[in-house]
Amino acid sequence: MASAHDRAVLQAIFNPTTPFGDVPGLNREEELTDDDSGFDTELLEQVKALEMRGISAAEAGDLQTALQRFSQAIQILPQRASAYNNRAQARRLEGDTAGALEDLERAISLSGGAGRTACQALVQRGLLLRLSCHDDEARADFERAAVLGSEFARQQAVALNPYAALCNRMLSQVINKLRNPDEMQ
Repeated sequence: MASAHDRAVLQAIFNPTTPFGDVPGLNREEELTDDDSGFDTELLEQVKALEMRGISAAEAGDLQTALQRFSQAIQILPQRASAYNNRAQARRLEGDTAGALEDLERAISLSGGAGRTACQALVQRGLLLRLSCHDDEARADFERAAVLGSEFARQQAVALNPYAALCNRMLSQVINKLRNPDEMQ
């Protein structure tokens, strides 16, 4: 069985435009959890149920109901990051970018920059910053989310890094020359 390092080397050889160590299928974001141990169990269950109803409403296109459910969850447990993150998504879909950024800041702060909610909030904020042409700040958020395990964030961080893009392009050219030595003449 190949080690993680072996898979990373093979990935670099066969897909030279991806960053070294970027092995498909290793998205650790799915494994992340939030530490909800400090919350009352009954209130936590109530808040989770409200968030699920809010997510269902947002998926059905009823953003007003979604916003109400997320706001209710925030009123019940204002120190829990997840509802802020979810409300940010609904606000963004509604076109309220400033409100979304405000909620994302709060979610990142409350989460301590760790866990599933922090990872998702960093990716969301990174996307909003990138859309508003704040590429350096977006790259910083993507890098933080990549460290937490987001494959998407890692790809975005590389795409925004001009040095990585240049190195990947040069490596790709070298690999292509090695694969096709006859074309060098």
